Amino acid sequence: MSEPMSVKLPVKDSAAGGEHREDGTGSVGGSRAFALLLVITGAAGLLASWVITLDKFELLKDPDFQPGCSINPVVACGSIMKSDQAEVFGFPNPMLGLAAYAVVIGVGMSLLGRARFPRWYWLTLNAGTLFGVGFCTWLQFQSLYRINALCLWCCLAWVATILMFWYVTSFNVRNGFLPAPGWLKTFFEDFTWALPVMHVGVIAMLILTRWGADLWS
Repeated sequence: MSEPMSVKLPVKDSAAGGEHREDGTGSVGGSRAFALLLVITGAAGLLASWVITLDKFELLKDPDFQPGCSINPVVACGSIMKSDQAEVFGFPNPMLGLAAYAVVIGVGMSLLGRARFPRWYWLTLNAGTLFGVGFCTWLQFQSLYRINALCLWCCLAWVATILMFWYVTSFNVRNGFLPAPGWLKTFFEDFTWALPVMHVGVIAMLILTRWGADLWS
């Protein structure tokens, strides 16, 4: 008499608007919505990094060059690009973004092709997004309280990185790759979207508190 066939059911991936499946090796794939989120946020970050890099090259050729996003004394991308904080690792920061955001796009495209990845891969991606959001937080502080200027393309990269971080973290918590109590897993199932909204909201409040009407003057 043959043994009953075991069927591995899909696990609901509500925070990403779909479902993922785990194969017999423990590798996990993401839903279409999660994959698209990675592709879109990666593309947004890549676009921002590319534009900033091009403007940085123009500044190197002509110190009097004014980037298109320098529209007033506060929203002044040129001031950001000329600062020491713009080259933390000895080269322009957006060059790091060109590589990092391209990797995220690659992961998203692989998921759209139904690729599955093991636990270590997802944790590595999570570590990368954690570094990214931490670096962005440091840059936000420098921008608001040290350089005293704001770069719109940088803001786009910040938002993209924040979305990546929270949704990748949610994915790993809900799959058990990151240890977490049951209530936290339940929270991530239904309210992942609230975390990046609150995160971006806090940054927006700090920007408005710092400059207020000067943003549009």
